[in-house]
Amino acid sequence: MTDHEHLSAATPAEDDRSRERIIAPVIVSTRAAQGVREDHSAPIIAEFADSIGFGCRPPVIIPDGEGVLAALSELLVQVAPAVIITSGGTGLTPDDLTPEYTLPLLDKEIPGIMEAVRAHGRAHNPLASLSRGVAGVAEGTVVVNLPGSPKAVREGMQVLVDILPHLCDQVADLRQHDEWGTDGDR
Repeated sequence: MTDHEHLSAATPAEDDRSRERIIAPVIVSTRAAQGVREDHSAPIIAEFADSIGFGCRPPVIIPDGEGVLAALSELLVQVAPAVIITSGGTGLTPDDLTPEYTLPLLDKEIPGIMEAVRAHGRAHNPLASLSRGVAGVAEGTVVVNLPGSPKAVREGMQVLVDILPHLCDQVADLRQHDEWGTDGDR
């Protein structure tokens, strides 16, 4: 089956959903924001987004700290992407504040996402347990905090690609509830 045939095999509703789904990366790195180092995380996010049929916006690159709240708020209001993935600011240094500025924006927290990301990361590096990232839904957008290293972003995205399509379906209430199971929370 050619790529064209594969695309045409999707139902119109599935095709519309995948075209509308956009991931907005927010890179939280003082050095990248100052141009001292090149960001390598956003291309990884874009690669995985493409692999599941999601689009990916150019990254917003901001310094660690308070700017996270403004960047997330602006994306939620002006862009309303299906997913925002932050990279950086989840550690323990004084300016690692991404979770603190993300959590108040969330309407619903989804702790299982970060449990899965940390568990997968621990298989490769015991320090993955130190990431304090949070995940949840804010104004109909899935928000996930990943660590700042490109390796950790790749490992986190390996987990996310398996759940983002279904998660976005749930958030958008695009499936019949009986398709999720009788208990309503899967």
